[in-house]
Amino acid sequence: MIKNYLKIAWRNIVNNKVYSAINILGLAAGMAVALIIALWVVNEYSYDKFLPNYKQLYQVEMNFSSQHDGEHTQSSLAIPLTEVLRKEVPGIKYVAEADYLGWMNHSLLVGDKKLYLGGGATHSDFFKIFQYPFVKGNATSALTETYSIVLTESTAKALFGEQDPMNKYVRVDNSQNLKVTGVLKDIPKNATLQFGYLMPFSYKEQTEGWMKSARTTWTNNSFTAYVALEPGITYAQIAPKIKNIVYQRSVQMRPAHPKVLLHSLADWHLYADFKNGKPVGGFIEYVRLFSIIGLLVLIIACINFMNLSTARSEKRAREVGVRKAIGSQRKDLIFQFLTESILITFIAFLFSILFTQLALPSFNELTQRSISIPYGNPIFWTVMILYVCITGLLAGSRPAFYLSSFNPVKVLKGTIQVGKAAALPRKVLVVVQFSCSIALIISTIIVYQQIQHAKDRPTGYSAERLMMTDMSGDLNTHYEALKNDLLASGLVESVAVASSPVTQIYSHLSLDKWPGKNPGDESVNIGGIWVSNNYFKTLGMTLKEGHDFSSNYKADSSNVILNEAAIKRIGLKNPVNQIITWNGNNRPVRIIGVVKDALMESPFTPVNPAIFAPATGGNSVMYRLSPNTKTHDAIEKLSKIFDKYNPAYPYSYQFVDEEYNRKFNLEVLVGKLAGVFAGLAIFISCLGLFGLAAYVAEQRTKEIGIRKVLGASISQVWLLLSRDFILLVMISCVIASPIALYFLHDWLRKYDYRITIGPWVFVVSAIMALAITLVTISFQAIKAALTNPVKSLRSE
Repeated sequence: MIKNYLKIAWRNIVNNKVYSAINILGLAAGMAVALIIALWVVNEYSYDKFLPNYKQLYQVEMNFSSQHDGEHTQSSLAIPLTEVLRKEVPGIKYVAEADYLGWMNHSLLVGDKKLYLGGGATHSDFFKIFQYPFVKGNATSALTETYSIVLTESTAKALFGEQDPMNKYVRVDNSQNLKVTGVLKDIPKNATLQFGYLMPFSYKEQTEGWMKSARTTWTNNSFTAYVALEPGITYAQIAPKIKNIVYQRSVQMRPAHPKVLLHSLADWHLYADFKNGKPVGGFIEYVRLFSIIGLLVLIIACINFMNLSTARSEKRAREVGVRKAIGSQRKDLIFQFLTESILITFIAFLFSILFTQLALPSFNELTQRSISIPYGNPIFWTVMILYVCITGLLAGSRPAFYLSSFNPVKVLKGTIQVGKAAALPRKVLVVVQFSCSIALIISTIIVYQQIQHAKDRPTGYSAERLMMTDMSGDLNTHYEALKNDLLASGLVESVAVASSPVTQIYSHLSLDKWPGKNPGDESVNIGGIWVSNNYFKTLGMTLKEGHDFSSNYKADSSNVILNEAAIKRIGLKNPVNQIITWNGNNRPVRIIGVVKDALMESPFTPVNPAIFAPATGGNSVMYRLSPNTKTHDAIEKLSKIFDKYNPAYPYSYQFVDEEYNRKFNLEVLVGKLAGVFAGLAIFISCLGLFGLAAYVAEQRTKEIGIRKVLGASISQVWLLLSRDFILLVMISCVIASPIALYFLHDWLRKYDYRITIGPWVFVVSAIMALAITLVTISFQAIKAALTNPVKSLRSE
């Protein structure tokens, strides 16, 4: 019986090539979109899950709160906290303090091979917490020697080629030779922590003078820490034991009301945004958003199938009547039509695999992922079989139950009017289709507007021709000579150095005392940047009041400059020459100037308070290329100057405008994906519309012929066939607009600096939808209007 059903289904597909092609192409496109999004969602959820016992792994974080700023969460903390967690909190198995792994770049030198890449320093228990597989060496001994280093496979190969790297030496930062005591398999791309090498934390303490006091200083929040809980221990059991450790042990930190918490490894990637001290969202919002979009696109494709199948029901009506007359039960007919639907869906699925394979390279480039179809995974194919069956049943359910319901007597007498009976549900489905598509169009426009709104926001500095290079190795020692050579070359017009790059603030501290502060006021969390003279000139920042730092560092050692946001936050009316105290230091400093606000962190939020202090060195050197300097030639010549003073490091640089634009990567990704999926949704909807228009034109061939004989013009015939579809799309616009407005308003609320949604967005989206609809149906309408009425009426 099933064999006969398949034969009948195949014959129907072959005998109705146009409708079958539209059905298959629409379903294939919808299934491909859903499959790509599903693969992406699975990849996002898989982050860090490859690690054994990942549910017991956490990052230590801290909440700070104040009446004015509310509660905020940071991952940076002080080293003494790790000692308490390690020795005094039962239930914690391992603790590993670290610097900012993956964010700290170091030079690795072996012979003439130089690398400058991200890594860091951490405690020897790190590999007991994160059980990355070793190719050589083991987790127990890898970081136990102070002057040792662990490399990933790719880093080891870049430095040593095919040689065995074990027990060989790597020169780090051109200062110390570290022995290779382990080689890790390359860190998977779906890992939050990404690094090319790790060094012992004891090495950092041994070689960096400022670290000597960090082990006992509770106010130096410059480190990160990770813990593994004992098996069977939950965070709920640990939370009350660790919450008040910093508050109880550091009097200086108490004004900020510090609370210690743990952030689960399973949530790092998707739940990175905190509210009121708890992880509440983050990238998970976009994962959910695109999951919904994928489902909507698939539903739109299924609606096409339903509409085209029921629209053509008149041709299947007599088949149903005859089959019922000779004894077929309704359940047999339902099974037959569902079999036909699943067959079409299976064919569409094969095409969707092809479309997905062709689209994945571009999708991976757009999303910066490495997603592939897991052909060898039996679970994938099990899911795909269910996927085909569910999609086939969903798409074929209405046609199956609708067609099988026909009365055989009425059908065979020709008294049933199946087209009219199916018209209303069909129109409802078309409205649903286009409502989803128009909502996606509106969303794409709003996302693009929000991105442009933030990009057009004044940065407070000039990014044109402004470059940055990390002050690595010997550059701090030779900064004055480097600066003089850069200026003498004529390639750059200004040079400065700072503790943070232009687009970030590395350090945050507390502003403790200022004139007019009430006794009950709390300290203010403020960004701290140590800068050389000419910093504001090099960046193009404007001083609003007072004056800049001089070239005499000693004369300015007790002077600071605040930005407008800091002045506003503490309420100083005449800030120049006022005395303040910061970071728990009893030595007061004098405000010599106020600089206009600059966007150094998020372009979507208000500028945070910042304080600038004088320095002769830092982490980043900024230099602005001279006008009319050719960038390519300049980079080649600059490389030689930097190599002169830092021969162990490869010359690396960033353009400030490019670094700033990276802050929009997530929003740009969302906008592009929304645009692509909106386009595909419209395409699939129009495929169905094209098929329906062809069906309507076919059904009304004789009516059109009579109207033309009676004098109807082409435009009148076109309007006759188009007006129903235009009305449906207009209804879709009315439905989609408030729905899109509701969700987009909610999305925009997370941005402090955001657009206001105007009515023109909905007008433009409606015009676009109507234009696309008219283009889609006009071909069939005009074709029907141009048909010779003699041919269409000949049988009459």
